[in-house]
Order: sequence, then C-alpha cells, then structure tokens
Amino acid sequence: MAGHNKWSKVKHVKAKEDAKKSKIFTKHVRAIMTAARSGGGNPDNNPALRLAIDRAKADSMPMQNIQRAIDKAIGNLDGVTLLEVTYEGYGPGGVAIMVECLTDNKNRTVAEIRHAFKKAGGSLGTSGSVAWMFEKKGIIVVNRSDKDDEVMEKAIESGAEDIKELEEVLVIESSPEDFNAVLTAVSDIEGIEILESNIQLTATNESEVDDETAEKVEKLIDVLEDIDDVQNVIHNMA
Repeated sequence: MAGHNKWSKVKHVKAKEDAKKSKIFTKHVRAIMTAARSGGGNPDNNPALRLAIDRAKADSMPMQNIQRAIDKAIGNLDGVTLLEVTYEGYGPGGVAIMVECLTDNKNRTVAEIRHAFKKAGGSLGTSGSVAWMFEKKGIIVVNRSDKDDEVMEKAIESGAEDIKELEEVLVIESSPEDFNAVLTAVSDIEGIEILESNIQLTATNESEVDDETAEKVEKLIDVLEDIDDVQNVIHNMA
C-alpha cells in the first residue's frame, strides 16, 4: 500500500508538472502566432517572432511545435483555414474586455466565449461596443538595469512614443508601424532582457473596480485564456 501511495504522489506531481509545461507551451504558441500574423513567418525579418522563438526554445519547446505554430498563423497548414475574429464584451463591474481569436469554427468559438462571459456575470457585446476604448500599440517590456538611460535614449531615437518607468520594468510604447525599429534598437543593447514584445490592443479608457470585482474579472480572464482559439484577452481594468 505504501508503494501505491508513493506512486500516486509521483503521478500527481508529474501531472502538475505536465500541466504547467502545457500552459507554458500554450503561452509560447500564442506569442509565436501573434508575432507571425503581424510580421510574417520569417524570423530573420521579424524581430518579434525571433524573440518569441528564442523564449520558446529556452523553455525546451520542440522545434516542430514552433514551426507548426508559425505555419498555422500564416495559413500554411493543408486543409486548415483560420479566421481572425475579435469579440467584445463587458465583464463584472462593467469592465470592457476584448478577446482576440484565431479559429477554424466561429460558431464553436463564440459559443464558448459567450458561455464564459455569462457564467462570470458579464455579457458578450456587439461589434464596436467596447472597441472604442482601445487602440493598437507596440509594447516592449524590459527589466530595469544600469542601462535604463541608454534603453530610453535608443527607444526614443527609433520611434518610441512613451516609456513608463515602473518599479521593476520599463514599458516602451510605440505605434505599430515603428514597433520593429524600436524592438531592434532595444534588443541590440548588450545585456538587456526583453520580457515581452508584441503589437497589442491597449486601453485608452480605464475602469476602476473594487478588489472583489477585480478578482471576478481575473477569473473570467483565466477562463477565456484557457479556450484553445483565444490568442489574447485585453481589458480596461485599472
């Protein structure tokens, strides 16, 4: 019996580790697909894709998984036609939420998303209902270091529109058109660690909520992100 209990614990630990790895790989797949869709499937000409691939490799993601994600994003998989669809809705407390999807079956995807909103006490909206509260920006997040001044100087010279100096990171914003130039300039600085880099929707009109509502919104976001077709979930919760 003791041996059985030990094996049960081992299996339980392995299952948790496998689930964690799966979640990490899913995150990498989404980052790779987002970069490939916006900048093309050649990492030599797409700095964001190159960085996404490097991060995936650092977490031991197999190259075949990486290539499949690229092929899926740019439509190179036989018999698979993918559509980019964005759904809009309101979460708990009236928080505006945008859900970017890549799907081969819109009916399935919208049903899953509508169910998630409804279960969380929110509602799926019509096209344009919350989109006006967001705009597309190039976002680059780097660790703060003794090279902050150089990072900010290079970013501004290459087209950055704004730099937020947070406690542990710098958040660099640019127009989508200048994103690759800014990313290249920053990534060329020796010793700089880029934590995040993509073109994404950002909120222009934030919503303040209490702690209880924030927790409900975060649960809804977790549920949405677990849907296979979902690429990104963006909200305006402050």
